[in-house]
Order: sequence, then C-alpha cells, then structure tokens
Amino acid sequence: MKEALVLMEGIEKHFPGVHALNQCRFELASGEVHALVGENGAGKSTLMKVLTGVYTKDAGRIIYKGKEIEITTPKMAQDLGISIIHQELNLMPDLTVAQNIYIGREPKKLLNLFLDEQELNARTQQLFQRMNLQMDPRIKVSDLTVAKQQMVEMAKALSFQSEVLIMDEPTAALTDTEIDDLFRIIHQLRDSGVGIVYISHRMEELKRITDRITIMRDSRYIETLETKDATIDHIISLMVGREIYSKPTESQETSNQPVVLEVKHLNRGNVIRDVSFQLKKGEILGFAGLMGAGRTEVARAIFGADTSDSGEIRIHGNPVKINNPHDAVGYGMGYLSEDRKRYGLLVGMDVETNIAISSYKKLSSWGGWMNKAQTLAVAEQYSAALKVKTPSMNQEVKFLSGGNQQKVVIAKWLTRDCEILIFDEPTRGIDIGAKSEIYKLLNDLASQGKSIMMISSELPEILLMSHRIMVMCEGRITGELSNKEATQEKIMMLATNRSGGVIA
Repeated sequence: MKEALVLMEGIEKHFPGVHALNQCRFELASGEVHALVGENGAGKSTLMKVLTGVYTKDAGRIIYKGKEIEITTPKMAQDLGISIIHQELNLMPDLTVAQNIYIGREPKKLLNLFLDEQELNARTQQLFQRMNLQMDPRIKVSDLTVAKQQMVEMAKALSFQSEVLIMDEPTAALTDTEIDDLFRIIHQLRDSGVGIVYISHRMEELKRITDRITIMRDSRYIETLETKDATIDHIISLMVGREIYSKPTESQETSNQPVVLEVKHLNRGNVIRDVSFQLKKGEILGFAGLMGAGRTEVARAIFGADTSDSGEIRIHGNPVKINNPHDAVGYGMGYLSEDRKRYGLLVGMDVETNIAISSYKKLSSWGGWMNKAQTLAVAEQYSAALKVKTPSMNQEVKFLSGGNQQKVVIAKWLTRDCEILIFDEPTRGIDIGAKSEIYKLLNDLASQGKSIMMISSELPEILLMSHRIMVMCEGRITGELSNKEATQEKIMMLATNRSGGVIA
C-alpha cells in the first residue's frame, strides 16, 4: 500500500444534542480513488467538512503528507491542496467558464488595472488539456449541461494545484454517457497522482471507479475494504447494520378495484401529449421513462401546479377542475416533488411545523389559533411512525439528512390523510437504508387503500414497487406493463419509442 496522503484518526465532532463524529478515521493515498459510503446522517459529509476546514474537530488528529496539521478554514485547506466539489454546484451562471475557474485570481494587465481575458482563457485551456476535456473557456456556464458544469468544478479545483479532490454524489444528475466521461477524467486524475475521495449512494459505481471503500454508520468508522474483494451485499450490510427491505410489491389483481383517479386526453404544449390513464384503489402505478419524457409535467398538471391546455380529470368518476395545488389537496391529493427542498419543505422551520403545515385548519381552534399541544402530538406521532431521526421536533429541517427530510414530507401528507399520493423520485439522493424504509412505507400505504402514482428513473425501483407501469417518451404514454410482464428491456424499448404508438 502507498504511503498515506491523508490520515484522519480519532476524529470527534459534537453539535448541540448530536454526537456527529465518534472516533472516526479515514485514510487516502496518492493516486487512489477511495469511496466513502454510509447512510445519510452516518457522518460522511461532516468528516469531509472537518478535512476541508468547514468544521473544526473537537478531538483527534489529521496528518497530511506526513505532518500533523490543524485545518481551521476552507481557505487553509485550499492552500494545502485539498478541494471539495459539492453535490449542489457552486458556479455563477452569467460568467464564462474561465471567469468561474479563476474568480478572485484573475490575471491582470496594464499596471494591474485591467483583466487580461486572453491570459485567463489561455490558462483555462491549459487546464482542459491536462484533463483531456474539449470545452470553450469563453462559454457562459448557464449554457452548459450539469455534466459540463461538474467538469468546470473539477477544473477549478485543479487550478489550485489540488492533491486531494473530494467529490460528493458527482453522478446524481448525470446520464450514463456523461457518467462515462466523468469516470474517464477521474481515472486520468488518479493516474496523475491526485487522491480522490468519492462519496456516492450508487453501489454499482463503486466497482467501476474505486480502489478502496470506507464504510461509516451512526457517526462511527466501521471498516475499510479493498474494492476488488468486496461484494455489494457485504458493503450494504456494514452500512445499515440491519435487514434491508427488498420484498417486491405483490402482483395483486387490481382490475376489480375501483378507479380513484382517471386522466383523459391531457395535453400541455409539446411536453404532455394526449396522456390518459387510470389509478385504482390500493395500487402503486409506476411511471417510467427517460429524462424529459414528461412524467413530472404530467404530475404537476394533475396537481394544479401547472396549467394544462386540455384534458379531463375525474376522481371517483366525477369530473373535477383543479386550478391550483389548493384545489388538488381539497380533493384528497398529496404531491411529493422531486425537489423536496424547493417545493416540499420549509427548510428554515422546524420538524413540527413542516409536518403540521398541510393540516393547520384541522389542527387550529376556533378563531384560527393553533393548538400547540395538538400539533406537537401529531408531529411526534408521524415522526415516530416513519422513524424520523431528529434530536427534537424543534430541529430545523435543513439540518436533517436527505432521507429524513423525505420522511418529513411524507408525514405532512399522511397528517392530511390524503387518498391519492403522487411520489416524484421518492428515493432520489437518499441512501440504501432510507430507501428500504420508504419502500416499506409505500407498500404499507397501498395495503391501507391509498392510491399511489410513483415516478422513478431507477428501473429496479420501478420493477420492485409497481403493480402496473406506464412508460412515457417525449410527452406520450407509449406502453403499459403489468408487474408480472415488466422487464428492464421492455421498459427501455417503450421509453425510446419515439413514434408515440402505444404498445401494451
């Protein structure tokens, strides 16, 4: 084994009411891709924030290139050659690629009074050549795909002569082709001696890209494995320390169940084209398709978040007019957006408020005054039922892990006792353990008679959870499959059926 570039030992970190890091360790060698995995809330991000100077450790030691150091600020980490690329990219869309990379460090000319754009672009081009990346330094960041923006973040990190590069969920929003391009650059950086910390929930990527894997659980270091010797099942068992829910949704016969929601000939420009389907009582109806297929647009139109050009929506056979989300909620519908932080949560408010907010009228007394005891009781009831990990009901939601934030959104709609639930990417960005709990919850809700429309880009998830599957391509429904007949191959065939003809 190569000599350690970074060695973290006995790292401790406390926040009010939370022991965030408990005797944690991590080791990274030069020219290595080292995965850091664990459930949301396991301590991965906190450990990396200690390494990058965002947090100061309470105890333990950090040895960097053979010397014990104290990293007290992000600027100090950057000067040492330690950089992080966050999952939520931090670029300025109206500036060019080169301006973003060298912001605050721009080359000057004419007595240091003017920006030297030519030199700026030349330096950026040299960086891109090192990365074997084809990109115009003069293009605005707003004109780039998410994948290309990720490359810009990597180039920016390397412009600081980084020897340690931390990547947090780098493939979360990328297509398969874009992931291949990213992995090519990661391999190039590894071969040039850069040590890369790779944080990901996507287990299948670990075998492709990493050399070693360190597992964390409940704020503790668990074990470090050689990737070539590790199995996915073993990694997951170390991550969660408990049984994972993998029971497929029963392929029950739903044809005799009453239709709860019916959509007929829904249209909205080119994004929704003549969409019709039925959702039955106690059914999980999966919606599959490639990015841009129109699945989220259909969900938003049904829920009144976007207006449709034409079409009819019936609930229990009765035509309804849904002009806005308030109307939809009045008809017993709940919607869990794919962007939970933007549309599903008040991240600056506490858990209690977020859970109770959709039912304030029900939980308020005469005159509109809130019944504090009742809202707290309801929040505690659903928080306990969904196993939300939070120090208290007063904890601000922004401090919860992704999986626990998702549970809070679900709790909000369960408090409302919605009959129809639309789940848009219910497990995006959450770990395998939290996914397991969400899967069990969805099945439990269906068995209680709730009707669920579930949009997911993960085919194994669609196949595991759906009673029936509607497949979309370019705004149209191109096929319907039962649980028994569905395969990944059949779904992909329908998802790329650009002719629009429905295949049953």
